[in-house]
Amino acid sequence: MALSFTFSHPKTTFLATTITCMFLIFSSQLHANPIPRRPFDAIYSFGDSFTDTGNTHSATGPSGFMFVSNLPYGRTFFHRPTNRYSDGRLVIDFVSHSLSLPFLPPYLNHNADKSSGLNFAVAGSTAIIHSFFSKNNMTLNITPQSIQTQLTWFNKFLEGKGCRDSITTPNQCAAVFEDSLIWVGEIGVNDYAYSLGSSVSAQTIQRLAINSVTIFLQAILEKGAKYVVVQGLPPAGCLTLSLFLSPPDSRDNFGCVGSVNDQSISHNTALLAKIHLFRRKYPKSVIVYADYYNAFLKVTKNPRTYGFKELYKVCCGYGGGEYNFDYFHACGSPSSSSCTDPSEYINWDGVHLTEAMYRVVADAFVNGTFSDPPFSYLLWKKRQSG
Repeated sequence: MALSFTFSHPKTTFLATTITCMFLIFSSQLHANPIPRRPFDAIYSFGDSFTDTGNTHSATGPSGFMFVSNLPYGRTFFHRPTNRYSDGRLVIDFVSHSLSLPFLPPYLNHNADKSSGLNFAVAGSTAIIHSFFSKNNMTLNITPQSIQTQLTWFNKFLEGKGCRDSITTPNQCAAVFEDSLIWVGEIGVNDYAYSLGSSVSAQTIQRLAINSVTIFLQAILEKGAKYVVVQGLPPAGCLTLSLFLSPPDSRDNFGCVGSVNDQSISHNTALLAKIHLFRRKYPKSVIVYADYYNAFLKVTKNPRTYGFKELYKVCCGYGGGEYNFDYFHACGSPSSSSCTDPSEYINWDGVHLTEAMYRVVADAFVNGTFSDPPFSYLLWKKRQSG
């Protein structure tokens, strides 16, 4: 394609010729090296506070972490609180950026632009429904939403687009899922935490939590989800709260609480077994397991490689000492304070991580070797589908 110009003056004729030549050169370069199309038009994410981009705030947050709407939350990147449980961005924010998509708005922000996806994750959320915790007097769980609540919200959103299921409304569901990534952030850490001190065993929590996540995954795959990432649990024994609550002789080789980490390993093994079954049942879907546990531990083995100086001491807390953590003086409260450089810390507030750590974990999932199959395979399959 060329542009036609008609000028009478010699100088303008020269200018027009120059513009035409430049346009032709640019057009040929663009054809030879086309601007890559972003692989997905939208992301729909689920999970708890590790993934929540704003569905909770200080008054509705999980027990013990009820100041998320205050600085210094959000100080590093946004320079203001955004109701994310970190000093800045989360794993899902880095994933969105890597796919050339905007940050996902929270579902409960009804004025948000939903064209590029939504975040359904809720801080404090569990895999098991809330009524189970109430029935068993587990009063630490003050968050009514579970992964099943998030599924209900997602179904309501899908119905608004005419998608009921892949049998009765196949075209409408395909329109949603063909170019969408489903990101299931870790869910289950809260279930175990809320059951501490109760008569309910960890084995029961695992069985019920895995069953609930299985129901959730089955539901979205039946709807027609084609590209799904499921995060496992992190090594929860390496979170400062676990260390704060456990005796020194409970430490494993990484300096974390061994029994809590063993719980995460067992949970992830059971989750991965379910994912293998789903891969066989839904061969047209790509289901990636994101290994949060080992991505995290890789950093604890070589922290200075990633710029970290403090593995277990929190950046935002109270009291100084080994952990700078006090459950009754939580991050964001008037009595708390934050460190000078959060990028030197793994732990932000005792349970949640710093933006720097979330960046490393996201990179391990998207560009590293901690996704199975690799995230690059998922993108290749997406490109192959057109």
